[in-house]
Amino acid sequence: MSPSDPHILVIDLGTTACKTGLVTPNGKVVAYVSEADATPVHFGPGGKAEQDPADWWAVITRNVRRVLAQSDIAPSRIAGIGVSAHWSGTVAVDEQGEPLGNAIIWMDSRGAPYVAEVTGGFPKVEGYGVRKLITWLRLTAGMPTRSGKDSIAHILYLQRQEPERYRAAHKFLEVKDYINLKLTGRFATDPATITLHWATDNRDLDNVYYHPQLLDWLGVDGDKLPEILPTNAVLGPLLPEAAEAFGVPAGIPVTMGAPDVHAPVLGSGAVDDFHPHVYVGTSSWFSCHVPFKKTDIFHNLASLPSSAPGRYFVVNEQETAGASLTFLRDAFFFGQDALGDCPAPEDAYQRFDQLAAQAQPGSGGLIFTPWLYGERTPVEESTLRAGFYNLSLTTTRADLVRAVMEGVAYNTRWLQGYVEKLAGRGELGPVNFVGGGANSEIWSQIFADVLKRPIQQVKDPQAAGLRGVAVLAGIALNLTTLEDYARHVEIARTYQPNPEVAPIYDELFATYLEIYKRNSPIYKKLNKPH
Repeated sequence: MSPSDPHILVIDLGTTACKTGLVTPNGKVVAYVSEADATPVHFGPGGKAEQDPADWWAVITRNVRRVLAQSDIAPSRIAGIGVSAHWSGTVAVDEQGEPLGNAIIWMDSRGAPYVAEVTGGFPKVEGYGVRKLITWLRLTAGMPTRSGKDSIAHILYLQRQEPERYRAAHKFLEVKDYINLKLTGRFATDPATITLHWATDNRDLDNVYYHPQLLDWLGVDGDKLPEILPTNAVLGPLLPEAAEAFGVPAGIPVTMGAPDVHAPVLGSGAVDDFHPHVYVGTSSWFSCHVPFKKTDIFHNLASLPSSAPGRYFVVNEQETAGASLTFLRDAFFFGQDALGDCPAPEDAYQRFDQLAAQAQPGSGGLIFTPWLYGERTPVEESTLRAGFYNLSLTTTRADLVRAVMEGVAYNTRWLQGYVEKLAGRGELGPVNFVGGGANSEIWSQIFADVLKRPIQQVKDPQAAGLRGVAVLAGIALNLTTLEDYARHVEIARTYQPNPEVAPIYDELFATYLEIYKRNSPIYKKLNKPH
């Protein structure tokens, strides 16, 4: 590969970290930088979770300049720009594209009561009016979730609780689409990104549009939603002011990009139908592409538009996966408080790996439930909470760390069964593994043992989002095809399930499910809104 070859400048804005990279159209990561804890989340009462868009732009511009300075790629060789960002967020902007206050992000649940209002009716199934349920499922394969964390719930919250901001808004944009607006000046989205507004008919992926009946039920002004363009669209040239901020030439084509769920789907390399992958970052999921639109309303699963043109994939999410290890790090192991000034070392997660490897499979019977911020799938309960079960005086710190890793894997196994049932093809595997969690050899083996499937650790797993966006940009710019990209995906190592530990994990997984069944009513009582 020559530095003169075309490269895609990719921006991958996570909830708390930002990656920026230079990636070939076939997914080879040439250079990338990452900055953590640059975009704080502002929590508040009632399920509030917001971020300041100015923080996003500051870390993006800083990281673009860093990656260009650290690579030998001349800015003139950048063939295109693609963006990924955390999904299910809402930025209210005026006609000039300026944000009207903080963005509401995917963790915010303040819109839940208003979702219940617009989706209700008689008779009801799972809390939804039957007529509305049937129509929504037919048109979209889903409907606004009861958690209140979908983008449409944010808009409903603003409409009811901040009517002045709602009226002043020219458009409500997803996070990725807001960044694209900063780059091109264009108010636009795509069929995949707009899904969680639950206002589009996506039965024909070549003709996704806002449906009048859904907009009427939602009570939202369709003019306040952005134009829908294809997933492989070129939005336009990079604006001079953005180019100056980045230190690159103006006019570079900016492609549509993809949300942070969709991008790693492609970046995992599992692009064929029914080829599963697991992503473990802050959150997590178990997913695959499928050649049909289908919904499991009882477990909050659906096949929705993929960022791969003309494709569907199974959408689900575990709210806190890697975030569980971060919580363990900051709340239990390292901290700056009255007990001492002990900030987390840079190699904290490597130390966790070493500790986890010292514990036996099953962590001495210790079980961790990773529901630190409620759960979406396979149960939708915002009141669920995490916990360690079966602690004893013989429990070690190694047990604690391994139990957290195993708990995330148990939840993925819980989800795996419903995804396989929806796919209708029996057991799915082997499983491609991506996300920051896939850097861990011990976690990769735990997933293989708990899921009972071979785990294929994709090379540079933490760059899956960068890779997926670069491939989409390459397709949009006619620099590659999905089939050509698939031939370039590299597997670093395959982890085989160990049959000797299967009985241990079978028993503990059954107990994990029993913990949910017995404690769900308690959590609903403890965490009901006041």
